[in-house]
Amino acid sequence: MEANGISGGAAEARRPPHVAMLVTPGMGHLIPLAELAKRLAARHGVEATLITFASTASATQRAFLASLPPAISSLSLPPVDLSDLPPDASIEMLMSEECARLVPALTEALSRLMDTTRLVAYFADLFGADSFDAAVAAAVPRRYLFFPGNLQGLTLILHLPELHVSMPGEFRDLAEPVRLPGCVPIPGVDILSPLQDKSSPSYRWMVHHGARYREADAILVNSFDVLEPDAATVLGRPEPGRPPVYSIGPIIRTDAAPVATDAPRAACLDWLDRQPPRSVVFVSFGSGGSLPTEQMHELALGLELSGQRFLWVVRSPSDEGAVNANYYDAESKRDPLAYLPAGFVERTKGVGLLVPSWAPQTEVLAHEATGCFLVHCGWNSVLESLVHGVPMVAWPLFAEQRQNAVMLSEGVGAAVRVPATKKKEEIAAAVREVMAGPGKGAEVRATVATLRKAATEGLLEGGAATAALDEVANRWTGADAEHA
Repeated sequence: MEANGISGGAAEARRPPHVAMLVTPGMGHLIPLAELAKRLAARHGVEATLITFASTASATQRAFLASLPPAISSLSLPPVDLSDLPPDASIEMLMSEECARLVPALTEALSRLMDTTRLVAYFADLFGADSFDAAVAAAVPRRYLFFPGNLQGLTLILHLPELHVSMPGEFRDLAEPVRLPGCVPIPGVDILSPLQDKSSPSYRWMVHHGARYREADAILVNSFDVLEPDAATVLGRPEPGRPPVYSIGPIIRTDAAPVATDAPRAACLDWLDRQPPRSVVFVSFGSGGSLPTEQMHELALGLELSGQRFLWVVRSPSDEGAVNANYYDAESKRDPLAYLPAGFVERTKGVGLLVPSWAPQTEVLAHEATGCFLVHCGWNSVLESLVHGVPMVAWPLFAEQRQNAVMLSEGVGAAVRVPATKKKEEIAAAVREVMAGPGKGAEVRATVATLRKAATEGLLEGGAATAALDEVANRWTGADAEHA
């Protein structure tokens, strides 16, 4: 008869490995982590618990969590009092403070998971590095950082502590672009928006995160090597004091259909069915973006002037708040169509479709009628566009979107950027170029077709992204898991 310790160990080894993932606020953070959990479940038999913040317990988030496979569960941490923060506190500050203040509650949650599951690893996302303290306190064996952006963005944040010391003045005042190893030069004004004021709490938080990222056992990034080959080469080399970096993307939402199986198909997809192949410009500024009224007007008139068919997800303007005013709640607060130029809706009825607040983005991008994506350059949207082979017109708003736009237009060549002046003629020209232009537009279309193929191949058996994730997960699931 076996000794109790041996039989107990064998029983423990038979339990599926379990990972905990902390999701800082925003569907753009939740979706890729959930998709990573799905990939781990399907390929490695790993179960996962997604841990969310009470501040984002929206109906959209609840429906999304409820739609996940049985191997993926979720729990919400208790509310945190942030009333002592300034009323104009940035999103980055709010998320970082909430995470730091939740460390005791998270420690309890992880300790319970250690008792009830075979918890082998903990993942924090880009604003959650302080939560490593909870994983250490709960004795979770491995701590990973999941970076939902790209290698360029990760490189910047990893270099922030040294840039903070070596660079006098503000990024926006630099005469020369910022040159990071393996990255396209970034004009100072296009650097991550929370870094544009060194006296701000957001800036201090980002420098803090950059230092704490180095405490991870590894960093997993939602990008792929063919998209950022030079940055991938640099980050692929071992560096003392920096965790190994794995490109495991593109991770995009794979089942964006309505949660209820009997829900009606979105009307905009029926409209797309009636349009010629590659003839429609899809316009959307992500789950959290909106435009000032003046820019809404120029965009509307630019689309009309372009002569192209368009499908535009319209939100009420951001005049009364920031361009990211919809970050925690994507629904328009007022009828957005009322803010469009007089007569625009009637004049464009034959060629355009206006959809208030929301459209099934991945299905629109996958539709053969979609020929171009006028995009805010949020990274999830960029990856969805590349996976579906849709060239882009770049119109960045906030966060890391401006530096993404620089990379896509100046580095990768997968987009044409709308000039900062945002005049209707400039918008029309950029749209026409990407849709049918013989010069830059043709190059962009060819580049995106190449990247689509590379993204697909990387996720196949033996592909680069699959191999990278296997290398990480095999440490928990393989025969040597207990010693890794």
